[in-house]
Amino acid sequence: MSIKVNYNNVMKHAIGEQGIPEIEYKSHQLLAEAAHAKVEAGRGKDMQGWMDSPYNQKEVVKQINATAKRIRKTCESFVVLGIGGSALGPIAVFTALKHLYYNELPKKVRKGPKFYVIDNVDPERMNALFDVIDLDKTVFNVITKSGATSETMSQYLIIMDMLVKRFGDKAGEHVIATTSEFKGNLIKIAREHNIETFYIPEGVGGRFSELSPVGLLPAAVVGIDIAEMLRGAREMDKKCKTNNMWRNPALALATIQYISIKSGKNIGVIMPYADSLKYIADWYAQLWAESLGKEVDSEGNKVNVGQTPVKALGVTDQHSQVQLFNEGPYDKVITFIEVGNFRNDCTIPNGCESYPDVNFLCGHTLGELMNSELFATRYNLVQRHRANYTIYLDTVDEYHVGALLYLMQLQTAYAGAMFDVDAYNQPGVEGGKNAAYALFGRKGYEAKAAEINSAKADDDKYIIE
Repeated sequence: MSIKVNYNNVMKHAIGEQGIPEIEYKSHQLLAEAAHAKVEAGRGKDMQGWMDSPYNQKEVVKQINATAKRIRKTCESFVVLGIGGSALGPIAVFTALKHLYYNELPKKVRKGPKFYVIDNVDPERMNALFDVIDLDKTVFNVITKSGATSETMSQYLIIMDMLVKRFGDKAGEHVIATTSEFKGNLIKIAREHNIETFYIPEGVGGRFSELSPVGLLPAAVVGIDIAEMLRGAREMDKKCKTNNMWRNPALALATIQYISIKSGKNIGVIMPYADSLKYIADWYAQLWAESLGKEVDSEGNKVNVGQTPVKALGVTDQHSQVQLFNEGPYDKVITFIEVGNFRNDCTIPNGCESYPDVNFLCGHTLGELMNSELFATRYNLVQRHRANYTIYLDTVDEYHVGALLYLMQLQTAYAGAMFDVDAYNQPGVEGGKNAAYALFGRKGYEAKAAEINSAKADDDKYIIE
């Protein structure tokens, strides 16, 4: 597998006192082994169904590919309705593996429908969608496991109302549901309207769902080889079977972050040096923040752990955030993602011969420039004793993207075990959801509404008009 992890630059021998002494790293081997054992013991159980995703979907992949083939032949637009992992995963994989101007390409070049993801309830954005799609030639993929996600179901209600008015009892032919097979509202609605449905396994939560039908169907619709993505995930899983943190890349990264967080590095920067991987950073930010940001541990002790993820893009953010990374507080660990071989390149032509400070670029490629700037940024960070490590991909393709996603999921699971928190719940999110339900008068939330109504009003003295 041509994915490598280089964590030299978090170690003391590279960055001095801000780094981790090798003896300290070695001292965490037992903790790493325990975390590995806990994750392996939970494989396929409860909310660790995502660990089976690379292995148990042969028939699902066939069904998805058949549906995707039909959609590519008959539709001009494919729209995902979802939020959180149901949106971030499809966006990340689409951006990573398809042409960066995919929707602007002629249809004969695209060989598939235009692709949109509506992941918010901003009314302007929703209405703007209807200006660029033809309802007659669009399929909507509504993704929510519970069928009670307010944002997604609001979108669904708007879309379904339009479809029913246009197509009557055939409205369901323009919708595909991805949801729980056994419970929730959406599966009932899908059966009522004869909507084609793909199932999210019960043990797969939103932020761990990209390698399930949540992400596989949208990927297949735009022509991505989903079987190859799953092969990459399988190979990464096999690579991480060992409990030796010197050989298991996900376990090594979890241990590094655990030690770093304990020492006060409470910000984790994820910085790919490839535009294709820009939204992998968005996907990872949810995975890392929602899984590890917890108030209590498994025993109910108040711990308030977690690391704030920050998204950056090389080289764009060398001209914005990197100033802070170099000279600000020593509270960050920076994760670089490096691509060895870009899928295509662009040579900088000769010119500006009279201007040596421009002409030196001539004859080189943009790929060279991109990776040289990564090297230079990394080098400068080391000189300033700033912790960073690099995940290296030989190229961005289905195999490597599948492996990268699985690597990051395993890293997160191991880190959750090390901190002894539930990496699969999100009680902090539920609090905001419940307040929103109360504001809208949802039945069963009367007590929350009363609590909100009795809350102390804002003091006018702190409001400037």
